[in-house]
Amino acid sequence: MAVDVGSIAPDFTLRDQNNEEVTLSEFRGRRNVVLLFYPLTFTGICQGELCAVRDELSSFQNDNVQVLAVSVDSPYAHKVWAEREGYDFPLLADFWPHGEVARSYGVFEESKGFALRATFIINKEGVVHWKIVNSPGEARDHAEYLKALAAL
Repeated sequence: MAVDVGSIAPDFTLRDQNNEEVTLSEFRGRRNVVLLFYPLTFTGICQGELCAVRDELSSFQNDNVQVLAVSVDSPYAHKVWAEREGYDFPLLADFWPHGEVARSYGVFEESKGFALRATFIINKEGVVHWKIVNSPGEARDHAEYLKALAAL
């Protein structure tokens, strides 16, 4: 079932590239969250999108906003990729149960075994304020979710 704008964002706890647990609800009352689902680590469009976030990180991660990127890859693959690309934001492993968090947001591509390219902006109250879902081969326009963040 897809998560729509105005819905409470499903809570989750996943491990990041440092094998540390990150829980979505820990940001409630403190920060808005940009939740980015991407298909696979070490792939072209995914790398381009995350490098764009890295290059504009102060817009996506600051005292008011936290970026969380999620794929089905393991924390170990995320660690290598984060070090290689200089990603200083959490890359979360929706590894096991495989794709469970992507499924809870309605963005898991069952036939392929990975998440669609989806972004959810979650406000400090834990409510989905904005979302976009693209196919795996269709890059997102970061300017659109910067506009959505500015509207919070």
